[in-house]
Amino acid sequence: MNAMNSSVAHNISVVRPEYFFITGLTGIQYSRYYYIFLFCVYFIAVIGNSAVLLLIAAERSLHSPKYIAVFNLALADFGETNALIPNMMKTFLFDSQHISYNACLANMFFVFFFATMQCSTLVVLAYDRFIAICLPLRYHVFVTNTVMCLIFSTIWTFNAFIMALVVSLISRLSFCKSNVIQSFFCDHGPMYKMACNDNSMNSFLAKLNTSLYLIVPLILIVLSYICILFSLSKVTTWEGRLKALKTCITHLLLVASLFLPVTGIYIYTFINSPSANARVISTSLAYAVPPMLNPIIYVLNTAEIKILIKKVFKNKSGPM
Repeated sequence: MNAMNSSVAHNISVVRPEYFFITGLTGIQYSRYYYIFLFCVYFIAVIGNSAVLLLIAAERSLHSPKYIAVFNLALADFGETNALIPNMMKTFLFDSQHISYNACLANMFFVFFFATMQCSTLVVLAYDRFIAICLPLRYHVFVTNTVMCLIFSTIWTFNAFIMALVVSLISRLSFCKSNVIQSFFCDHGPMYKMACNDNSMNSFLAKLNTSLYLIVPLILIVLSYICILFSLSKVTTWEGRLKALKTCITHLLLVASLFLPVTGIYIYTFINSPSANARVISTSLAYAVPPMLNPIIYVLNTAEIKILIKKVFKNKSGPM
């Protein structure tokens, strides 16, 4: 009975506001132009990733392990873009900065869920390049369509579980001090720090997620390329080395576009204390721009996709 009474008392003490107020870029002149820029980013990202998804789904020659990974990356980019930017447009461009409690938690889940999928997919693409260059004779054993489907099924399930845990622990917090989120969406860090009750588990999960989806992926990708460089050092001709390295350029550009901005923000925040507006601008760009760049990078650097796009346009212009 005592345990039940204490549990009831704990539940009663939890304060859940009816809505949250997202501050975003406050006190900055011409901030609307920044959100118009983000709308252009959104338009390009949606069109580009939709084209990649449709092209891979429709073209049988792209039904290979590598393009299963590319399909999942485009799907994650498409989901993250739609979870983030339309809400930002609604919130700031149209002066609707209030968001209901449940909608805020849903927004947090989907933004972080698709963002974690982006990081995880780049690790899988690094695995693909590692096997292709270091173990080429075993590539069709270790990297098959079945293996890729199993890997991504596991990753989607695991990431969904972790993000659901993050959101469920937020729902246990009591927001009796403030309901103002100093970010551009329902960001986990600013939210759990507003809590009146114990938020140690939320803080632990925030550090765990940083490790799982930023530090560990970077370490794995760097290790894979160290092995790749060591393997290429055994190739006798420079032509052979360059030919193998060219297959990694697209992946390296994707890694740079996603991880460099986020890592730079973390390092800068650790060294200095940026203003709230500077943090919002830099973080929003780090979230919004990579989904726009990824399909462009793939179209420009992947021969198979460029050939297919040329065929599509040629077929359309043929009857004319």
